[in-house]
Amino acid sequence: MAKKPKWRPDDRRLRPRLTYKQVLCWADAHYKRTGDWPWDKSGRIVESPENTWLAVSAALTYGGRGLPGGSSLARFLKERRGRYNVADQEPLTHEKILRWADEHRARTGRWPNGRHGPVRGQPHETWHAIESALNDGLRGLPGKGSLARLLDEHRPQRKLNQRTILAWADGHFARNGTWPTEVDGAIPGAPGENWNAVGQALAKGRRGLPGGCSLAEFLAKHRGYRNPARLPRLTSKLILAWVDDHRRRTGEWPTRTSGAIIGTNAEKWFNVDAALRAGRRGLAPGSSLARLLAKRRGFRNQRGLPALTDVGILRWADAHHRRIGRWPGVSSGSVEGHPGETWRAIDGAMRDGIRSLPGGHSLAGLLAERRGVPNSARLPRLTIRQILEWADAHYERTGRWPNVNSGTVVEASGEFWGRVSQALHKGGRGLRGGTTLARLLVKRRGARSPKNQPRLTATKILRWADAHYRRTGEWPTNRSGPIGQAPGEKWINVDAALRIGNRGLPGGSSLSAVLDQAGRIRRYARRVRVTRKPSAKK
Repeated sequence: MAKKPKWRPDDRRLRPRLTYKQVLCWADAHYKRTGDWPWDKSGRIVESPENTWLAVSAALTYGGRGLPGGSSLARFLKERRGRYNVADQEPLTHEKILRWADEHRARTGRWPNGRHGPVRGQPHETWHAIESALNDGLRGLPGKGSLARLLDEHRPQRKLNQRTILAWADGHFARNGTWPTEVDGAIPGAPGENWNAVGQALAKGRRGLPGGCSLAEFLAKHRGYRNPARLPRLTSKLILAWVDDHRRRTGEWPTRTSGAIIGTNAEKWFNVDAALRAGRRGLAPGSSLARLLAKRRGFRNQRGLPALTDVGILRWADAHHRRIGRWPGVSSGSVEGHPGETWRAIDGAMRDGIRSLPGGHSLAGLLAERRGVPNSARLPRLTIRQILEWADAHYERTGRWPNVNSGTVVEASGEFWGRVSQALHKGGRGLRGGTTLARLLVKRRGARSPKNQPRLTATKILRWADAHYRRTGEWPTNRSGPIGQAPGEKWINVDAALRIGNRGLPGGSSLSAVLDQAGRIRRYARRVRVTRKPSAKK
């Protein structure tokens, strides 16, 4: 006895009835247009935009809309049009897959994997489908396998050993001067081999290798390769020993641009400075090479640059403000009238404690303390109540609610709506974060948001259209502008919602189609034809 199809809640919807003849007509048109038969994910039916192939398949499978159910779109097209159904593929065996793999190897010089496309000479077969069947246990296979594992077990010529990999790596180093990584592509002299496959075999234990090791770790162990993921730990004592050696050898203190550190395994002063700043490789964050030298070796002046003072920096900042009307920041470029000086370098000297400055300060902090310039790192706290008061004042003044592009907050000197929205989103300044300015105004003030538009219905749209006709004597189009009965609504937005299918509308329609289906446009067209005066004959 055939199993009774399951009932689905979609059956309650009053949708147009379907027939087998109609479905075949749509399928034939789809095949003629695209060259392929439709399936569940083929989207909307061009000949009937209110229907989708997924809905048609559901009706064929579960019944409803005039169809008995118990079938599927793929099975229906196979019966009526002879379409190939992947559910009816022949069983697979390991022997058959290995035979196809040998043919692929003989033809291309490499073993196949899941990305190698169709299997030559086997219609409807792909290596990706074979990989899935081996993994999921489909088409008569036991499952929990893979194409690579099957080839490793039954094709010994695929096996690798450490000596072979090291020989390939030595050849790569001799040609390029660097050790290989997994993104270096094919291996010359080894047809069908590439460094990504070697790295995968080392990591996952394939092709006769033990596994649990990456290519970088393998080369670090056997060739002394410097593995960026496992750099040795640093200490201030070790760095100062390198500093003293550099000083004895060159007569100068090192900087972050001093290049390689002699006597170490590929260490550079730039990397040491970055580790001191970010707190990596066992070091505490918030320092730098310059600051370490200033604290432990008394070296404060860098590269012979003149000393700086807070008074001199403020004098330059005042001149900058008088000239362009803004206070300088780290991105303000060069200091006018002082060749070689930049505001970014001044900020770095204040932070690192070089050029006779004490360190631990910043350009923004100095201007906030001595000139009252708002410091983004020390902005005043905000509250939801305060933000809403500013928004209410903005609305009363402009007739619109503020957004991130509304510029300055008139009621709060030095405050910007974009900065307020960022604090609402990311937190800080006394706010928890997790919201936005638009979302707050929608929730607390009922403001309209592009993501929070009221739902539309055909009845509501027709009521607005009738009012528009009574007022103007014409039916609306998508260029008719605002809707008088609905503040904030526009006919172009209504037409877009009807076409795309949002705000509660199914989509696949338009404003003119809705008016035509309701008889609005036809009645108006007849009225125009009756009342129009005949043109004078020449």
